[in-house]
Amino acid sequence: MSRLKKYYQEEVVPKLMNKFSYKNIMQVPKFEKVVINVGAGEARENSKVIPSVISDLSIITGQKPVVCTAKKSVANFKVREGMKIGVKVTLRSERMYEFLDRFFNFALPRVRDFRGISANSFDGRGNYNIGVKEQLIFPEIEYDKIDKIRGMDISISTTANTNEEAKELLLLMGAVFRK
Repeated sequence: MSRLKKYYQEEVVPKLMNKFSYKNIMQVPKFEKVVINVGAGEARENSKVIPSVISDLSIITGQKPVVCTAKKSVANFKVREGMKIGVKVTLRSERMYEFLDRFFNFALPRVRDFRGISANSFDGRGNYNIGVKEQLIFPEIEYDKIDKIRGMDISISTTANTNEEAKELLLLMGAVFRK
């Protein structure tokens, strides 16, 4: 069991039970999954982009990413149906907790002028989305070995019913929100 999952069970669950006065432990919100998505629009001109993004994401997450293809042809974007346009990884259980631990404690503090993450990025159903401008904030990525700085979207899905419950869960797990 990872350190963060053990912390969740021993520390976070009792605090959430007290704060929101849940009657049953099954009502306590928990993390379902974390999805990391990298859109690689420049892949239509350069076929070496997708393997580079795959290697970066697999180093960051420890799991093999899935290549996303275009569902429709869009002439304005010069995209044809079936063209490789992105890469995503879905993390669950142990790998998800390890990633969240590294993300909150190591990666986010390495962002320039970091003052916390936005409290407005909840979707109303307890899920949180954050965009990262560069993959260099992760300590696993070596600056010399990347070909281009790329951003990524990180979506954290929880079982929380409201934004307040999800925010409290993220706060207790180590997230720092902007004042």
